[in-house]
Amino acid sequence: MANPATTLTVLALGLALLCAAGPAAAQSCGCQPNFCCSKFGYCGTTIDYCGDGCRSGPCIGSGTGTGSGSGVDVGSVVTDAFFNGIKSQAGGGCEGSNFYSRDAFLNAAGAYSGFAHGGSADDGKREIAAFFAHVTHETGHFCYISEINKDNSYCDSSKTQWPCAAGKKYYGRGPLQISWNYNYGPAGQSIGFDGLGNPDAVAQDPVIAFKTAFWFWMNNVHGVMPQGFGATIRAINGALECNGNNPAQMNARVGYYQQYCQQLGVDPGSNLTC
Repeated sequence: MANPATTLTVLALGLALLCAAGPAAAQSCGCQPNFCCSKFGYCGTTIDYCGDGCRSGPCIGSGTGTGSGSGVDVGSVVTDAFFNGIKSQAGGGCEGSNFYSRDAFLNAAGAYSGFAHGGSADDGKREIAAFFAHVTHETGHFCYISEINKDNSYCDSSKTQWPCAAGKKYYGRGPLQISWNYNYGPAGQSIGFDGLGNPDAVAQDPVIAFKTAFWFWMNNVHGVMPQGFGATIRAINGALECNGNNPAQMNARVGYYQQYCQQLGVDPGSNLTC
């Protein structure tokens, strides 16, 4: 029979090692830069987080999960011509014309090394095309920084972990129009700004704006890319656009995706609609 004192010591050591494995985070990640989002949705830096099935961050290994594969160099794919080719279609007088830039995009992308990685080079190009397809649709070719209709506060009081600040509204802002207190709160915590107390930071700092888009993308969209572009629509706005709810909006996103895949010289794949 084991010595009780020894058993307690071993248990305590095991708990200590478990706690040291990496900083705990809410399930579904939202990790700080340089931390991996594991296949189970937690943040850390060890092989358990960054190995097989790693969803975002500095993923490693050669397994079959979405963390394997070198993908593409984002900066070499998203050229000035590609980025500005989208932005130039917004027309004059847009609030986003002097806000969104390729430099801000690349600055933010540098904090999310899992983006356009986790598969082949073609997979990486498809992810870039998908990201910009949704951004184009959400912002009108980088015309809008904030949602046009600002009447809705987008405060879900049932999400008590992310309490709404008095007088603040969590309507859409940034490249993917991040909305709701339960997105602003954890996004700000991960990126390093007061998402609940100062949601306007997303509309004032282009790097923060792009980082919120990447935060949402890596936690909600990146993992479904292998299922086809239709799955990304479902992840972003499925309740409003999928299952025949708004085919015009859905098809607009698909059109942009196909256009950007053609520009990047990659097949768009299957399962484009939702």
